[in-house]
Amino acid sequence: MRKLVILALAALLAAAGCDDRSYRTIGAAIDVLTKKREGMPSAAIGRLKAIGRRSIPQIETALHTADPHSRARLIAALDAIGDPESAHILRHFGTYDTNASVREACEEVLRRWAAANDRRSALANAALIAIAGKRKQGAAE
Repeated sequence: MRKLVILALAALLAAAGCDDRSYRTIGAAIDVLTKKREGMPSAAIGRLKAIGRRSIPQIETALHTADPHSRARLIAALDAIGDPESAHILRHFGTYDTNASVREACEEVLRRWAAANDRRSALANAALIAIAGKRKQGAAE
């Protein structure tokens, strides 16, 4: 009986320690959005949207090293996921990105979220105010 309890406990601990392998799926979708290769960006964005907020940290990391076109695609992925947590990321890139089209893409998403009057609205409004304030101070790109 004791052996059975120990085996059951070991199996339970092994199952609890199983690794979430969604990072591979997230990484593959981000590769489609950032690499110069064939791929369906809309399908990759759809995969990231289906995974949801767990995709956000990897998307944020990719934003720091991607070219402007790829950053715009990653911003579209954040928009599709629609998690309020992304407002802070969009605020940062909307303020400091060196590329005007990337900054505008961030602001456009934030404006849409602010107007939606849902759980993203307050954070999106705050981000837009922060961007405007930094621009007024001359601290933004």
